[in-house]
Amino acid sequence: MKYLHLKRFLGIVLSLSGLIVLSPVFLILIIAIKLDSKGPVLFKQKRVGKNKKHFYILKFRTMRIDTPNDTPTHLLENPEQWITRTGKFLRKTSLDELPQIINIFKGDMSIVGPRPALWNQYDLIEERDKYGANDVPVGLTGLAQISGRDELEIDFKAKLDGEYAKKIGLLMDIKCFLATIFSVLRSEGVVEGKRQNSNVDSINS
Repeated sequence: MKYLHLKRFLGIVLSLSGLIVLSPVFLILIIAIKLDSKGPVLFKQKRVGKNKKHFYILKFRTMRIDTPNDTPTHLLENPEQWITRTGKFLRKTSLDELPQIINIFKGDMSIVGPRPALWNQYDLIEERDKYGANDVPVGLTGLAQISGRDELEIDFKAKLDGEYAKKIGLLMDIKCFLATIFSVLRSEGVVEGKRQNSNVDSINS
């Protein structure tokens, strides 16, 4: 598909520009994280990309280093006890996602696409297979993220990801990107804490 080549080109240009422009913000956040708690600045986690290829997603670390690994935040009994003070701010503002600009530049992700599932979120991966959502580049944000984020059930989220896969194009990407900005500003759809039968994107980080 010709658009996928354009999508990759735009991803390289925009991510490189973002890294340069946001470098002062990166520096400030790095200092804040180091002063707030022990451990690395970045958090790496195995995720599922296009064609179910595994890669390591990057985030600013928002939780203590002794937090249970590969556990969605909603499955922790008391997630607040694991989240650092700086981490609370980063999560609320979604600034913890900024290092994924590096993933976009490397080609692991795109700016817009289905959010990459954890390697062990087998139910979500299986549901996405039904709609062809595993066959397109994963993204920093996507149709599901502007439609509810953490509040969505797995089957509905997979359907939205499938809808994106069918309608993938420049206009769809612009729509998702602009809607994401408003969603983040309003902190919509973010859920912290234990929930049943839900698929959250606020994964332990």
